[in-house]
Amino acid sequence: MTDQAPPSSRFAFYALPAIPLAAIALPFYIVVPTFYADHFALSLATIGTLLLGIRLIDAVTDPLFGWLSDRVRSRFGRRRFFFVMSTPLTALAAFMLFWPPQDAGVAYLAFWGVTLSIGATWSLLPYTAWGAELATGYQARVKLSAWREGATLIGSLIAITLPFVGGVDTAEGFHGLAWIAVFIAVTLPFAGLLAVARVPEPADLSRRKLSLREGFQHLRANGPFLRLASAFLLNSFANAVPASLFIYFVGQRLGAPEQQGPLLFTYFLCAIAGVPLSVAIAKRLGKHRAWCLAMLAACCIFSVAGFLGEGDVVPFAVVCVATGLLLGFDLTLPPAIQADVVDNDTVASGEQRSGLYFAAWSFITKFAIALSAGIVFPLLDFAGFVAGREVAQTPAALSMLGMLYAFLPILPKIAAIAIMWNFSLDEVEHQRLRSRLSTAP
Repeated sequence: MTDQAPPSSRFAFYALPAIPLAAIALPFYIVVPTFYADHFALSLATIGTLLLGIRLIDAVTDPLFGWLSDRVRSRFGRRRFFFVMSTPLTALAAFMLFWPPQDAGVAYLAFWGVTLSIGATWSLLPYTAWGAELATGYQARVKLSAWREGATLIGSLIAITLPFVGGVDTAEGFHGLAWIAVFIAVTLPFAGLLAVARVPEPADLSRRKLSLREGFQHLRANGPFLRLASAFLLNSFANAVPASLFIYFVGQRLGAPEQQGPLLFTYFLCAIAGVPLSVAIAKRLGKHRAWCLAMLAACCIFSVAGFLGEGDVVPFAVVCVATGLLLGFDLTLPPAIQADVVDNDTVASGEQRSGLYFAAWSFITKFAIALSAGIVFPLLDFAGFVAGREVAQTPAALSMLGMLYAFLPILPKIAAIAIMWNFSLDEVEHQRLRSRLSTAP
């Protein structure tokens, strides 16, 4: 076994499917609710209940598809076969959901929303597990994660741009959401097939198969994973809070609703620049220390936003640039560390279960988003904040909005830094793990 880094061309082909996969998430949770409410006479309460139900289904499908990704065998391997089988369903569901017929109703939204959630989970879990096993070296995993997350950010920019360029003010004809539908339907199967054709199946290092009970016992005993998962949950919650409040903060606190799109685009564009920066700093300091320093810098920058008010668009644009750069660290480094903690489990348990571990990773991400919405929106409501562009907010409501946006994320980020600062699985320890895996019978 060799831990040499695969060529960059292989990473590039592997990263291609991340572009259309990323173009699914933002429209699904941001554009689709208002689009169906505005054009198909569905209430936001009904749509919100449906999306909550889909999240509950994810709690079942995430571990199921993670487990299946580890167990399914074919002559094409575990990851590639399971991934490529999913892409037609994912592409079809995205096409149908984002380009609905004129008579679409709640049943249509429910059916294709659930189908897209299942398809996207089926696609993403073997895809991320494939990447964790494709690169095995400590720094090579940072490089691979950078390629994939950079492609993810490109997909996010496309998802931000196309609906508004094409327009979402009508459900007739070739509207902006239909542009996304066609983009995903064409590029996802093509990119998936190209990746499968050009990127080999990683070696399966499993020496045995665990029962479900044994598997969870080893997962609970994996100390580095538990530390990483705790820090990732805290930091994901910290990032989800301003993400949930961004539109309100720009529109109501800064009084600049027309700048919401440009500022959001700037944020994601700067995140792309932050990806190679994270690779360079992780090479000098190690993955967990580079991530901790990025979180510490984010705490300082977020605190500035709390003192901004109406008309402070330029200072906030600077905040968007800086936090966008730091987002590159949050996207690139934790998944690269996650791949290392899977090696720790493989040595201890004898079964390589990247699929199950990345299923847990996916659940943590979704739980953090749900937790953020469950905390910040009731607090805003308690402070008297009322949604709507034309609503005049009270000073108390605007103060609460500013505190939640700028100061609430600092506390969980500091806790995450405390957990990860002396993380035990550094480059030296990882080399020891890989040596044990290479000599295992």
